[in-house]
Amino acid sequence: MSKIAQKRKQAKAAQQAESDEQDDAMVEQALTATGFDESEQMDDGDEDEDEDEDQEDAGEADEDAMDTFDASEVQRVALADHYARSSSSAAGAAPLSSAEIAAAESRPQFAPLSAKDAGNGKDGFRKVLVPAHRYTPLRENWLKIYTPLVQHMKLQIRMNMKTRAVELKTSPQTEDPSALQRGADFVRAFMLGFDIADAIALLRLDNLYIDTFEVLDVKPLHGEHMSRAIGRIAGSGGKTKFTIENVTKTRIVVADSKIHILGSFQNIKVSRDAIVSLILGSPPGKVYGQLRSVAGRMASRF
Repeated sequence: MSKIAQKRKQAKAAQQAESDEQDDAMVEQALTATGFDESEQMDDGDEDEDEDEDQEDAGEADEDAMDTFDASEVQRVALADHYARSSSSAAGAAPLSSAEIAAAESRPQFAPLSAKDAGNGKDGFRKVLVPAHRYTPLRENWLKIYTPLVQHMKLQIRMNMKTRAVELKTSPQTEDPSALQRGADFVRAFMLGFDIADAIALLRLDNLYIDTFEVLDVKPLHGEHMSRAIGRIAGSGGKTKFTIENVTKTRIVVADSKIHILGSFQNIKVSRDAIVSLILGSPPGKVYGQLRSVAGRMASRF
């Protein structure tokens, strides 16, 4: 045992002795004032003293293990680490040193940042432009967009008719620092053409992204060649697009020559590779076979 631990134990023993003497003095004064006969209860007193001694021995053992730790929130982590290291010391692990205990006691503990503190004390602001062809869907689904953003994400939202944009702003009730960015991604996904039920997943899940590319980025096509490439992506009645979505667990929006994909990073890559193969001229049957093998490998991983 180190010198610091010995000094702590001696100081604690002295404090315990002083408190015991004070308690005994108070008891004697109370007994004297009430006229209590101590000889009648001598036998019971001996038994109580034996029980008190046992309890004191157990308490001293617990106090030695505690090493004068306080029960405050700042020191609970250090206390748990101390117990873990003490229990594993029999297996050869080094016990917690006094320097580590002092460092744990002095380690600060900070409260999580609020959305306003994360922005250096300023309210966050995002603006999402509204395309002309999305005015009517936005007006029809405004309540479905407004409800999760205001009630769950604690954001402020409005439609600015002058700038033709949806404006988002944090409020004093906003707790999550990422709520503003999630809300902007949700509104942007709706503007790109995704359904509300699909876009709202951006508010609840962390690993969802939106990837956008054009057919011309893959191959320079024009005229009927471009139309046939878009037709291969969609398929008869949207069959090919739905198949890719179901196999890769993504959502795809084909807006003229632009293609938007919503999903996780790995699933977006698989879906994009399938769409690129269709643009380059691969028949749907061959793409289905590739998706089937990829889906089998993905299922075996999990």
